[in-house]
Amino acid sequence: MGRNVVIIGTLDTKGPEIAYLRDRLQDLGLTTTVVDSGILGEPIGITPDITRAEAATYGGYTIEQMRNAGSRGKAVEMMRESLKVLTLELYRQGRLDAITSMGGAEGAVMGAACMMQLPVGVPKVLVSPIASGLHYFDPLVGTSDVFVVHSIVDILGLNPIATTIFDNVAAALYGLVTHGHELTPPGPEDKYVAVTMLGNTTKAVMALKERLAQAGFEAVIFHSNGVGGPAMEELAEAGQFVGVIDFTTNETYDPMVGGIHDGGPDRLKRVGLLGLPQVVVPGCIDFCVFHAGAIPPALQDRPVYDHNPEYTLVRASKEEMIALGHLFAERLNMARGPVVVAVPTQGLSIPNVPGGPFWDPEADAAFLETLRAELRPDFPIKTYERHVNDPAFGVEVAELFLELMESHSSSSN
Repeated sequence: MGRNVVIIGTLDTKGPEIAYLRDRLQDLGLTTTVVDSGILGEPIGITPDITRAEAATYGGYTIEQMRNAGSRGKAVEMMRESLKVLTLELYRQGRLDAITSMGGAEGAVMGAACMMQLPVGVPKVLVSPIASGLHYFDPLVGTSDVFVVHSIVDILGLNPIATTIFDNVAAALYGLVTHGHELTPPGPEDKYVAVTMLGNTTKAVMALKERLAQAGFEAVIFHSNGVGGPAMEELAEAGQFVGVIDFTTNETYDPMVGGIHDGGPDRLKRVGLLGLPQVVVPGCIDFCVFHAGAIPPALQDRPVYDHNPEYTLVRASKEEMIALGHLFAERLNMARGPVVVAVPTQGLSIPNVPGGPFWDPEADAAFLETLRAELRPDFPIKTYERHVNDPAFGVEVAELFLELMESHSSSSN
């Protein structure tokens, strides 16, 4: 059997379009497995390899139960959960070398949910008209490496615009399947270190990365924008890293006030529970991020900083910095491995400098005081008379990590 592409689609509304993509993939020498994710009608112009009734059983349902679920949303949720189980089973059986899906809102969300479960590097191509404009991409991408293609036209008909998109998607899948590869586990000599960063901490992290390289460690940098932190934690759980330098932990503050850099309720927990050595820096926790012009009324009296034309930063209050001290202590205290916290006392972000809009040493000191009072005594807190984005601070944090790794290695032997 050749390299196989799983195609998921609602064949009761997108049958001819799915059939066209299937045929183009087969013309290129790939095999295909078409899965029907439709719920209500019969497949149009195509016979699936896995019927909707069969797909439903993977979630413990019948297609009749889905049809009688009481609402469109509930039925789609039931099918989505069924398709996720089916997708993982196909992958485990070696029957999935790539996956693609074409659909509108419901079809795209169902297909994307299946893709997000698969390992990094497994080709994943999603085609949808909702991949555009003001739509959020989280339901289509999550923390995974999904290729998202805007279909321009809706997926209904084989007009020249649609077929051009579908032809190119088939070509992309062929290229990914024949020339791409999955993420491989680190070898015994590999020493990858996960590091979080934003534009506000780039200079320091660049210096940190260089110092780690001198010591034989390779830094893998994640953009802490609400997705990067959780993605880093997922890959840590997958065994990619020997340690973590969580230099930019802003994703802990945005959930408090509705900012868009929301790392979720498990941010700062997962790495510690793995027992990995980690150095944690409260980089950029002094601000939250909103789309320009979208600051909530309750925060509009706060100091702000125009980071770029698309995003505005809003300063955290003293009370919120205290709350962050509690949160850091609570989550880091769960760690099963060594933790060191490094705190720069001359500003936690670019606008947090003397005379800058976010300069509030009293609020920042309140965070540090709270953390000192509540963090486990075996987790040291180191302070530095530096700004968070000072390259010298980046080097000092790297040195701290190297010392931690040496101590951890000695205690493990």
